[in-house]
This record gives sequence, structure tokens and C-alpha cells, in this order.
Amino acid sequence: MTAGLTEAGCDEAGRGCLAGAVYAAAVVLPPDYRNELLNDSKQLTEHQRYALRPVIEHDALAWAIGTVSPQEIDRMNILNASILAMHRAIDGLAVRPQHLLVDGNRFKPYPNITHTTVVKGDATYLSIAAASILAKTYRDDYMERLHQEYPQYGWDHNKGYPTRRHRQAIAEHGPTPYHRMSFNLWGDRQLTLDFG
Repeated sequence: MTAGLTEAGCDEAGRGCLAGAVYAAAVVLPPDYRNELLNDSKQLTEHQRYALRPVIEHDALAWAIGTVSPQEIDRMNILNASILAMHRAIDGLAVRPQHLLVDGNRFKPYPNITHTTVVKGDATYLSIAAASILAKTYRDDYMERLHQEYPQYGWDHNKGYPTRRHRQAIAEHGPTPYHRMSFNLWGDRQLTLDFG
């Protein structure tokens, strides 16, 4: 934490999925905020994440969600799309942060705001953990909605990740408009993406 600066934690969800948008969240928590339950969303149960979401939304000074569509992902690659989703989330904040804490090790500067990338930041900074929970739960809600449209892909369970059932459904039914066509949907070759 940088003393005296208003900081926003940023994280994304859905980067490794075969289908659906990538989601990101930005969260500004009050100075010296404490919540013993707040942790990396991947370490929490689904029930815990959804229980924490309204707490985060109530307690945060500001929070926002940003998304990038599968079509945009295909045009710009998933790394650039993940960063764009975080930028869109920052765009939506009602409180303008002076510094950004970003999960991971890759980020493109946001105009006029300094940033720090933090590997495993969602287990280090509460604001990143809060962003992780919001991004994950809002993306899961979105994939549940898409599941109603295309139930054969099992998105209510796999959330678009490359499970055996998901790949079998793609092989049987073909891809949907929500699939990322630049990804290796069928799993028959090593996935290689340009992360440059």
C-alpha cells in the first residue's frame, strides 16, 4: 500500500475460458479496511464469494465491472483483452484512484494513474481480493445466463473453462457465437497464444 494515496485493486476472471467474455473489476476500499473473510477468490467457496459480494459493494468507496466480448478477444488476444477489461472497470469508478494495484505481472499504463503489478496480488492486497471476488461472481452470473441459451455445453458448471464435457459438446454441436474462435476449442493441439 502507498501511504496517503487512494488505491484501486484490479483483477480479471475468465482469461483461460473457451467461451464468454472476460470480466474485470476495480475496487477502492476505505483506508485501513479490514475483513478477515476477504481472500483470493480462488481460495473461497462459491457460497463464500457470493456472501462477500454485497459486503464488498456496501463497504467499498467505489467499485465497477468491465467486460470484453469474445469477438474483441479474438481480435486483440486474451492478454490485451484482460487489460482492456481492467481499464474499462477503472473507467467506471465513481472515485478516481491515484494508484492501481493490479493482479499479475502484465499491465498497460492507465492514463494519468500510476500502477503496481503484484503476482498473487489477490492473496496479498484486500482491494485486489475484493476485485477478484466481484469479477468472478459477475462472470459466473453471466455464464449462468448463457447456459440458459446453450445448455448442452454445461456452462452452469464449467463456466466456459476447457473441461472434457465442454470440449465434447463443441465436437458434437460445434462452437456458439460466444466461443473464442482464436482459442483451441477442440483440444487436439497445444494452445498457443500471442501474449506480446
